[in-house]
Amino acid sequence: MTNEFMVTYNDIEEASRIIGQVAKKTPLEHSNTFSRISGNNVYLKLENLQTTGSFKIRGAYNRIYHLDQNQRKNGVVASSAGNHAQGVAYASTLMGVESTIFMPVFTPPSKIVATKNYGAKVVLSGESYDEAFKSAIEYAEKNNKTFIHPFNDPYVIAGQGTIGIEIYEQLKDVDAVVVPIGGGGLISGIAIALKHLKKDVKIIGVEAEGAQSMKLSVERNQIVPLVNLNTIADGIAVKIPGPLTFELVKIYVDKLVTVTDEEISRAMYLLLTRGKIVAEPAGAVSLAAVLFNKIGLKNKNVVALISGGNVDYGLLGQVLEKGLIEEKMMTKVILIIPDKPGSLKKILTYLSEKQVNVHDIFVERTSKDIPAGMARIILWVRTLGNESIREIDDYLTKENIAHRIEE
Repeated sequence: MTNEFMVTYNDIEEASRIIGQVAKKTPLEHSNTFSRISGNNVYLKLENLQTTGSFKIRGAYNRIYHLDQNQRKNGVVASSAGNHAQGVAYASTLMGVESTIFMPVFTPPSKIVATKNYGAKVVLSGESYDEAFKSAIEYAEKNNKTFIHPFNDPYVIAGQGTIGIEIYEQLKDVDAVVVPIGGGGLISGIAIALKHLKKDVKIIGVEAEGAQSMKLSVERNQIVPLVNLNTIADGIAVKIPGPLTFELVKIYVDKLVTVTDEEISRAMYLLLTRGKIVAEPAGAVSLAAVLFNKIGLKNKNVVALISGGNVDYGLLGQVLEKGLIEEKMMTKVILIIPDKPGSLKKILTYLSEKQVNVHDIFVERTSKDIPAGMARIILWVRTLGNESIREIDDYLTKENIAHRIEE
């Protein structure tokens, strides 16, 4: 590479050879369901099935591979709240290089444990990624270690670009590829590769609405730092694009769009229930853009990159429950019944007979709006859909039970 702005297709080809024995060639799967919903011929590039659970191993391994012997001896440093940490840790261990990863103190324990298990020393520092990043830079400089940037690095970009080669090999007549954007390293590499292989392919980048630093920067033609980040997609919540990725996105990317957290959550739910695919929020933004008509295409061969599957299980549970509520498969029933034995049993027996499963029960007796001798019962129930909910409503009305069903 002649300078920091010259990431070429040859660099990506070289990276493909380097990571060939380490990174998986992940599947590209067609989805009839998502094709029908979106009006496009939709394929999913499943980087959630990649080693370490995301695409990050590609760039991390390529970057560390290119260190000289002295740099390898001194070790590497990175900052990350998740996927980059695991990629650097695993790649370093494979090459016998010591790694130290700085992570924010709020990082989910599962990600901390995973990073340690891949062989890294983990340092918790700061309440945000930016604070962890600052600590990592200071530590690297003080200890003469090499900092492995998560996106603003030509070798990292070239490594991520190997996905573009794979997509072309798997689907020669691809019309558009939809890619999540955090710092921009992933989309930069993919765009360089695919524009070389198929000049008319459209590259569409997707950011979370609450973290659209790249989109705003491109629109204003200058890097625009965000003051606040507000999204469930923590894997792409980046305040400042890199100067290298900013320039590459301006050159190679055709369109930038955003999706809301509600749309991301819905895409995660559909991936799990319809596709049997676990995706983290950042990994689902591409499909969200396709399903919610953000890409402006119809009847095209569209690839949505599912960039990672390292989801926090607490969040995944919330996404599932929210999706069930939206599909009328779960609902809340609020009852006011006599506070005496047998009152609730009669209702629960009816629900059981109708194949309705009670998910949660809450009992209130002391609120001012509850009459003496009565109790408020809040039931979260799993139903069979709208017809089941109507039957419950009709039964409670017939039995003169004061109630409200919240859908």
